[in-house]
Amino acid sequence: MGLDDYVNTFGAYCKARYGERVKKLTIDAQFTCPNRDGTLGFGGCTFCNVASFNAQLGQTSSISVQLSQGKERAHSRVKCVNKSLPAPVSSDKYIAYFQAYTSTYDEFHHLKLKYDLAIEDKQIVGLHIGTRPDCVPDAVLDLLAEYQNSGLDVWLELGLQTSNNRTLKKINRGHQLTEYRQTVIAARSRGIKVCTHLILGLPGETSTDYMNSLQTVLGIGVDGLKLHPLHIVEGSTMAKQWRYKAMDLLTLDEYASAAATLIRNTPRDIIYHRVTAYAQKPMLLAPDWCAYRWDGLVAIVDELREYGGQGSALNWVNKIA
Repeated sequence: MGLDDYVNTFGAYCKARYGERVKKLTIDAQFTCPNRDGTLGFGGCTFCNVASFNAQLGQTSSISVQLSQGKERAHSRVKCVNKSLPAPVSSDKYIAYFQAYTSTYDEFHHLKLKYDLAIEDKQIVGLHIGTRPDCVPDAVLDLLAEYQNSGLDVWLELGLQTSNNRTLKKINRGHQLTEYRQTVIAARSRGIKVCTHLILGLPGETSTDYMNSLQTVLGIGVDGLKLHPLHIVEGSTMAKQWRYKAMDLLTLDEYASAAATLIRNTPRDIIYHRVTAYAQKPMLLAPDWCAYRWDGLVAIVDELREYGGQGSALNWVNKIA
């Protein structure tokens, strides 16, 4: 049994909506970040080096070229495990995912031009925009609502990472929970779905902090979640701290247990877009288990199989009450 048997996954959401899983095509549209260009600060968040998350994309490729390359990679991964069976058919539907840096941080007409270039491709059925909660003005939300109303499946992905304001300051996020709350309310009031990113294992945080972040996000209102383990990448401020033995990182078992606990305490209607993440060496410095795509996923599935799937802790509380 796999993750879909225990979690309301984005893959299952796509199968219900389109009859098949839909591949995300990541786009680097050459955005920057107010935490790097001096508007809020320099150097970015202490964990960040975006190359580790987006290493395969050419830095100067046009949006159309990146989409074409993404499709080619998606088709190349479609392989038949059993040679005696016909090869699976590749999807002809894709999601344009503006992932790198802050994908709402530009002049409005530049943003619209880049988004429009992506959705010109008739195979694009969805638009996912990754950004910071303090960089989403009303004009951009109105534009995303127009795309949503035109039939595109639009998701605004907000990197909150934690609801703990002390931790947000420590990791140099440059915003606090207030900005996140305001943006979520404004987006969802327009019918835009919000997917929130949370990092487990940030310095000084414990399982209590993880649960507080989850409950805070659920209380404000959210449609989807992404969970990530903290991992150290070359070029980040945390890389220096790690080299001086000044950081403790979650083991695979610790992360799987923490992630599974959050999943069990999440209502079944919330869609999990991701429950773990990985990075490639040599960009990845630690922990080593984050270099392997499936290790985290398998460990989480094992936890869920043994202790219960998404929402099961809430069901238990309800039964006691």
